[in-house]
Amino acid sequence: MGELHRLTMVSGVLAAALLTAPAFGQAPSSTPNPAEEHDHAAPEAHPAPEAGFKRTPAAADAYVYIGWPNDNETIRTTHIRVWFGTRNFGVAPAGTYRPNTGHHHLLIDTALPPLDQPIPNDKNHLHFGLGQTETVIDLPPGTHTLQILMGDGDHVPHDPPLMSKKITVHIRATDNRVAAER
Repeated sequence: MGELHRLTMVSGVLAAALLTAPAFGQAPSSTPNPAEEHDHAAPEAHPAPEAGFKRTPAAADAYVYIGWPNDNETIRTTHIRVWFGTRNFGVAPAGTYRPNTGHHHLLIDTALPPLDQPIPNDKNHLHFGLGQTETVIDLPPGTHTLQILMGDGDHVPHDPPLMSKKITVHIRATDNRVAAER
């Protein structure tokens, strides 16, 4: 009976964790109320009056890249695996305020957004606020651009902005398998 009780307790804890996990999704964080601020809040996370948001510093040697697909790659499916990474820079979930960290935003077929504002969250600006470093996207046949832009805990680009090279991919769909790194 002791083993059954232990399994029931473990199952309950796991169920609670799964039910609360969506609450920690990719929704942008709200701007804190100054009256509710605590000493541990990062000063970079708060908007600067009348001048947009104060941007979080990034190390001069920080680097972000798209590992796959390659620039000018011709892909023969519309279901594409994209992976991305950083050098000399940490990846952390949205809402994390540690120096030299941030999370990825994948820009699809769009120009860079304003660098002193939170990055939009729409079909052209995909947020990876849980710290993900890869995804699978669907693109229609044609030519598309992809670029990574890192955001701080509040989705605001760093200073200087940490962005990948903008790459071009050509989608020539012949099947629906996921195109992945070769």
